[in-house]
Amino acid sequence: MSAPAPSPLAVVDAEPLPRQEEVLTEAALAFVAELHRRFTPRRDELLARRAERRAEIAHTSTLDFLPETAAIRADDSWKVAPAPAALNDRRVEITGPTDRKMTINALNSGAKVWLADFEDASAPTWENVVLGQVNLIDAYTRKIDFTDPKSGKSYALKPADQLATVVMRPRGWHLEERHLAFDGRPVPGALVDFGLYFFHNAQRLIDLDKGPYFYLPKTESHLEARLWNDIFVFAQDYVGIPQGTVRATVLIETITAAYEMEEILYELRDHAAGLNAGRWDYLFSIVKNFRDGGAKFVLPDRNAVTMTAPFMRAYTELLVRTCHKRGAHAIGGMAAFIPSRKDAEVNKVAFEKVKADKDREAGDGFDGSWVAHPDLVPIAMASFDAVLGEKPNQKDRLREDVSVAPGDLIAIDSLDAKPTYDGLRNAVQVGIRYIEAWLRGLGAVAIFNLMEDAATAEISRSQIWQWINAGVVFENGETATPELARKVAAEELAAIRAEIGDEAFTAGKWQQAHDLLLHVSLDADYADFLTLPAYEQLVG
Repeated sequence: MSAPAPSPLAVVDAEPLPRQEEVLTEAALAFVAELHRRFTPRRDELLARRAERRAEIAHTSTLDFLPETAAIRADDSWKVAPAPAALNDRRVEITGPTDRKMTINALNSGAKVWLADFEDASAPTWENVVLGQVNLIDAYTRKIDFTDPKSGKSYALKPADQLATVVMRPRGWHLEERHLAFDGRPVPGALVDFGLYFFHNAQRLIDLDKGPYFYLPKTESHLEARLWNDIFVFAQDYVGIPQGTVRATVLIETITAAYEMEEILYELRDHAAGLNAGRWDYLFSIVKNFRDGGAKFVLPDRNAVTMTAPFMRAYTELLVRTCHKRGAHAIGGMAAFIPSRKDAEVNKVAFEKVKADKDREAGDGFDGSWVAHPDLVPIAMASFDAVLGEKPNQKDRLREDVSVAPGDLIAIDSLDAKPTYDGLRNAVQVGIRYIEAWLRGLGAVAIFNLMEDAATAEISRSQIWQWINAGVVFENGETATPELARKVAAEELAAIRAEIGDEAFTAGKWQQAHDLLLHVSLDADYADFLTLPAYEQLVG
């Protein structure tokens, strides 16, 4: 007897959206339901394993390369699949959410790749989830031209050969999509984002000489990469496209994944495109995992932890060596500066910093890097052009000079910097401002001339939590305490009200953001992800 057909997915507590029927077709929902039925149980097991791993780290305050996978690391014979033509040159990638204006601007930006983001740069309102899919379908069918009703400015795509290649980032494994349920249970957001995008666009992208390409966020182990690989194998068979059409770039943005880079590439080797080195989520993961580790794991102000810090340099150099050893692309971190339309001097100083950062990455062997704004594309492009010339990448540069010991990756106390009172104030300021925007449905937010996303809020609240729990004494003699954090937060809230006026303050979600930041920063039980309690408060 054949198995019963899976229950259809139910749309729950969601206001109807224009054109949602083009995305939420019966066939697409049946595919997502099958992904959920087959793979969510394993996802649940892997989330439980994360908690077990965290408990082990709390007990030992250390990490090491896995002894059980030593043979994979020692075997020099295996490589990842060759890059498809559309992903062979990735020297500059622009990131951003999938709203209509950003979709056109990112594709037109001159970058080689656009990271179309359903994750940290997108607050997961139902509108953002569904209409983001509509916008990508419209982009691939060249039906996305539009006029901004506020400015009257028109936007249209450039010719196809001038557009960035899209690499789509679904939500992390920890997030649910409450508006799609299977037998009364929410479907993981990752499967919703991946499933809808893949089902509608895989063949369409092949017809455009590209393919369904993905960034995989928040990965913590090679077993999570194995799950994604199995999903790719199933999905390609389901829609009838060749195995190996999917390509995935994994963000090494957790400290545990940094010890499993080769294993992650190995698990995905038929579908792997590369690894990416980020900063804020990586630091957030260090705080999360080593929060019981004592003073030697206390991070200084986030802006003092640059990619040249010894433990960050160990991470990035190991990533380049690992990728090139296995034939994969190594993609560098974010230039988050947002150019000022008013202050040329601010721009000049910032552009010089961006150039120095991208020069360093290109010189270290990275094959490409991220920017947050189209104005930064030419700067990053020049840095990589100077090193690559006509070559699409520098995967032939093996970096065999790099040798990283396990302790190098967690040598936090090798950095000669301390937490400061101004660092606390900045964490509170940025945390409140970002969370307020997120609760209004905005995931990518310009704050103090920097484009911030959810990772910014995560490191901000994590630093407040860590400094309080470590009893840090700042340079002004004040001790990090809950009372001090509340005082600074109250001052910042008052400053925002004075800055924007009572009417705008009342219309926003400022008090709610203030309260949520303090909740996750001061609670004795450290929340695994800020976005979990925040999602409960997100309307839409």
